[in-house]
Amino acid sequence: MREMTYYIGMTLDGFIAGPGDEVDFLPVSDDHTQHMKDRYPEVLPTHARQAMGVADAPHRHFDTVVMGRRTYDPALEVGITNPYAHLRTVVFSRSLGESADPKVEVTAADPVTRVRALKAEESPYGIYLAGGGVLAGALLDEIDRMVVKKYPVVAGAGIPAFTADFRPTQLALEEVSTFDSGCAVLTYARR
Repeated sequence: MREMTYYIGMTLDGFIAGPGDEVDFLPVSDDHTQHMKDRYPEVLPTHARQAMGVADAPHRHFDTVVMGRRTYDPALEVGITNPYAHLRTVVFSRSLGESADPKVEVTAADPVTRVRALKAEESPYGIYLAGGGVLAGALLDEIDRMVVKKYPVVAGAGIPAFTADFRPTQLALEEVSTFDSGCAVLTYARR
């Protein structure tokens, strides 16, 4: 069975974006960018991979990305119909309708049912949950691993990392990496 990893950046107070979906206030340093390129090249959008010189980097962890509509929308707004063209892309939306790209699956299916089907597929690679908080909340029981980029910023308000009912879920810390920006990348696995 394949694993699903929620790879996400968040503020100290648990927000993955500002109230208007802003992320430009999150500091990134060169050593942190290099870490992403080396360890998780698949999580970089295709256009960023090209700009960073890792367009042809082999998959290390993932061959599929799942996301909610709000995570997908910023790419659509600038004319990018498949922000992760190097991965199989599944977008969960009840309102988007037909996909603007034949390689992007837009589905109104139950996220848990669809992700369980993806996890049951044969593949040496896992599934990358790109966000957002509502989808992550719905899929909490399906998340096997979390890679949290914890930024040294308090936002005060915004989009929470999880939107779900009270349901304490314990994870085990596996690894910590720190960077010049003050960001810490924490890797957790389901207990």
